[in-house]
Amino acid sequence: MGVGVAAALVLSACGGDDDGGGESTDGGDGGGDRPQIALVSKGFQHQFWQAVREGAEQAAEEFDVEVTFEGPDSESEVAQQIDMLQAAIDRGPDALGFAALDSQAATPLIEEAASRDIPVIAFDSGVESDVPLTTAATDNTAAAALAAEHMVELIGGEGQVALVVHDQTSVTGVERRDGFVEYIEENAPDVEIVDIQYGGGDHLESTNLATAIIQGNPELDGIYGANEGSAIGVVNAVNELGMAGELVVVGFDSGQAQIDAIRSGVMAGAITQNPVGIGYETVRAAVQALDGEELPETIDTGYFWYDANNIDDAEIQAVLYE
Repeated sequence: MGVGVAAALVLSACGGDDDGGGESTDGGDGGGDRPQIALVSKGFQHQFWQAVREGAEQAAEEFDVEVTFEGPDSESEVAQQIDMLQAAIDRGPDALGFAALDSQAATPLIEEAASRDIPVIAFDSGVESDVPLTTAATDNTAAAALAAEHMVELIGGEGQVALVVHDQTSVTGVERRDGFVEYIEENAPDVEIVDIQYGGGDHLESTNLATAIIQGNPELDGIYGANEGSAIGVVNAVNELGMAGELVVVGFDSGQAQIDAIRSGVMAGAITQNPVGIGYETVRAAVQALDGEELPETIDTGYFWYDANNIDDAEIQAVLYE
């Protein structure tokens, strides 16, 4: 099964400052006449979002625009994200990029932005609205199916598996759950999904959920974490229970903890997106919209399966983040 081809970008190591705060601004040389593009992400707590910001800042420099990048304290803070989105719209940017935690809750504000003639670009996770001109994102359904394909192979085509997913309100949460589940249902009749839990992408909550799943299902063969925080929670649970090597762990995204878990053998492998490419393509699409160019409905930023066998390949190293 072929994996998605990553966007053809120059993913040079750009030393973007990681201040760990809730908002960052690429002020560049401070020219006040440059177009202003406001990006509201799902969070700041994961290294994934810092990599997205890095890509956005690369594009901002290349296309001579100013970019603000902010997100809530955690990926469970829907109300905080909505407040940030409202504040961003009220600042009157030239264009807006948005990654929705709750695709329905955000719709009225997205429509408000459109009423103010602010072009909207969705990234990472779409919204239930026709307002966004395009969505720059991974094909999460296909990527999750690839994770499921590897899970089935790794457990020998039969047994019990479970999922820890970040949420069931965002497009990414739904697609990464459904892509995995549907692949199992359609291709692996001898594999049973015994539980699906939602941890908000929080490491601690996901650890607690994974621990409960493992303890409640003594015949469990594998467990899938559907984003960085979920996967790290699964790894933590497996380590804390002393079950490394006894369960097949498959993750999504990268980050230092997952990379270390794959190198140590605790995690069998994971799907990596192209987060720098997501940020870059979001800003580039916003610039194109401001220039009056037509945009495709979606911009597929690519994904790859990585494990101990290919983690050091140049193609994989280019899309991992630490």
